[in-house]
This record gives sequence, structure tokens and C-alpha cells, in this order.
Amino acid sequence: MSLNTLAQVLANGLLLGGLYAAIAAGFSLVWGVLNIVNMLHGSAVVLGAYAAFFSWQHGINPFLAALFAGPAMGLLGWAMQRFIIQRVIAAPVLITLVLTFALDLVLNNAMLSAFTADYRKIGSVTGLPPLVIGPVALSADRIAAALLGLATTYALHLYLTHSRLGRAVVAVRMDIETARLMGVKVEHIYALTFGIGLAIAGIAGCLIGSVFPISPLNSGGYLGVAFVACVLGGLGSVVGAIVGGLVLGVVESVGAMMFGAEYGLTVSAVLLILMLLWRPQGLLGKAGYE
Repeated sequence: MSLNTLAQVLANGLLLGGLYAAIAAGFSLVWGVLNIVNMLHGSAVVLGAYAAFFSWQHGINPFLAALFAGPAMGLLGWAMQRFIIQRVIAAPVLITLVLTFALDLVLNNAMLSAFTADYRKIGSVTGLPPLVIGPVALSADRIAAALLGLATTYALHLYLTHSRLGRAVVAVRMDIETARLMGVKVEHIYALTFGIGLAIAGIAGCLIGSVFPISPLNSGGYLGVAFVACVLGGLGSVVGAIVGGLVLGVVESVGAMMFGAEYGLTVSAVLLILMLLWRPQGLLGKAGYE
């Protein structure tokens, strides 16, 4: 393997990791605050991608579609948690996992009925030529999508650390009983958190749909990406989601080059197992959000 090839693979992996970070951030937030493994997350990403696709068909830039797809998905997530998931929030984790799995089946099959399983692809979003840096050539669309993914994830981090509601979310994550005593309405925070998680998933979907083909069949793959990146970075850390996403993107790219693209998922699974054995709390995992 030449150095030029390695540089290209690493650059592609970092761009992919920027998108993975956006996928993982909302999943990590919901898991950390509500203690729910949200099986609906992958389908939410796909739904966001379809919002970008149909916006593009009507002459709207797919990146701009995230401005309305995100809030729409957030409202859907808020309603789901407030009126459905909240009823079993105190039940064992298996119950909430099965419930979100059932919701995922409903949403995914609805998309299959509405959009079919055929793959669809958005054309060039930026209309710019590839950026060439020495031996490395990078798609302008992928650069823009990766940077927007990282910016979205970091904006979530700033919201959690600098806003009143964000600090309430952190308080519930760290100690729910103390948060109640301090006057935090935990049920409202749960609904807000689930809504934010799906909003970030919808935005991530718009970015992914801008550079990759989309189909409801992709939902399981995106859920796996969120799970692995979340475990790598550390549950309860939005910055950890960025680190986990970047690491996963690079590992997948290198693994695909060494073993073939069909083994990319296998390489990720092996990485997940090794991380669970070596450092189960993740690279940046801690008791609460930074």
C-alpha cells in the first residue's frame, strides 16, 4: 500500500466519520438521558434522507432541507416520547427496547410502502469540482456534508453546556432525583431529549442523503453505526460521539481497503468487541456530559 493511497483512504475515512458523528450524537443523547436504546434511530436517519431527496427534486438544496427536516423530526420524537414511550419509561430496559423496535418496524414498513426499497441518489449538491490536495482528491459535496455533520454535533454540545434547558438535560442525566428536587420537570426533559435525538437524526439523514444512495433498507446499517460510534466515544459524551464517529469512519475505510468493502461491517463489529473488552466506558465516557 503506497503512502498516496493511505492518505486518500484516511481522508475519506475522516469525511465519513463526520457523518457518523452526526448519526451517533442523537442516539447517545437519548441512551444517556432516558436509558433507552432507541431502535427507531436508523429509520429516523433514513426519513431525513428522503426529506433531502424530495426537496432536491423540487429544487431545494438538500442541505437547506435539514432546516425543516430537523425540527419536523424533533416534533415527531417529542410526541412519540410524550404520549407513547413515557407510559413505559419506568419499565425494565427490555420493554422500552421492544417498544422502540416496534415503532421502528412501523416507520420502516411505512417508508417501504411509500417509497419502495429502490435506491435513490441525489445529484451534485454544491456543483463544485473535487478539492485536490497533493495526491488526495476529495468530493466537495462530501466535504460540505462532513463539516456540517461535525458542526451540528458540536452545536448540540454547546446547547447542552450553555443553555438553561441544556443544563437541565445534563442534570437529569447525572442525577435524576436531585434534578427533581431542584424543580426540573423530568417528564418534560425526557420528551425534549427524545425530540432532540430524532431532530439530530433527521439532520444527519439530510446530510447522508446528499452524498450516498438512500433506501429504507439502510436503516439497520445506520442504527449499527450509531451504536458502535456511541460505544467507541463513550455513552453520555457528545464530544465522544465526534471522536467515536471519526474513529469508526477511519477504521471502516482502512478495513475496506485491506479486506474488501463487503467486510467493512465485520471490521466495525470486531472493533466494538475489542472496545467492550478493553474500555467498556468508551474513549471519553464519564458520568455526565461535559
